[in-house]
Amino acid sequence: MIETQLKTRLLLALWDLGGTKQEVKKGDLSKRIVTKDKKVSDYEGIFKELEKQGAIAISKKGYSLVSPVGLEVLGEGLTSPEFRFEGSIIGTWAANALLKWISQMNGAVAASVSANGVNSEVKSYDEFKQVALEVYDKLNRDYNLNDLVPIYRIRREVGDRVSRSDFSDWLLEIQENDVFQLMAGEMPDITPDKREDSITIPGGGLRYYAKRLS
Repeated sequence: MIETQLKTRLLLALWDLGGTKQEVKKGDLSKRIVTKDKKVSDYEGIFKELEKQGAIAISKKGYSLVSPVGLEVLGEGLTSPEFRFEGSIIGTWAANALLKWISQMNGAVAASVSANGVNSEVKSYDEFKQVALEVYDKLNRDYNLNDLVPIYRIRREVGDRVSRSDFSDWLLEIQENDVFQLMAGEMPDITPDKREDSITIPGGGLRYYAKRLS
């Protein structure tokens, strides 16, 4: 439980300091994570674990949050039942960072919701193409995914608006029409459910990421 709290607090601080776009100085991050009962040395094992996981990058001068792994680990930590803020007083930066994260999360979810706020069933390839592009653009922008959006994230955002088989068939059709390129790549934090929510190319193996071509 303590490890989850420390890891999530560290990642949240790094994300709030702009770690996905630039390197954050070690001193700036230390000011955020050091508390009355926690020192920088208490995070040594966490830093090493996150670097090995591919969630952060460490240099002599500072730290960077690596997309998409770092953002996914942060999201999983914030939604974990084990995560909670310690003590009776929450730092202003932590509260504001959490509010900003929630706001961006809501923005991504909104991409899969119709204008009147009600999920609508996707009944055709053309409708699916529009929804997939909207979700792709939202995820790519809000989570700084560098134009490589995990397919499982797109599938989960679209949700039950389309069946699993139609999602896979139409996504393959989108690739055939040179709208998306479906790519294998590496997913360091791959899990069975994420693998299942990715897509298999007939005769070509698994594809984990989508890259927009047009």
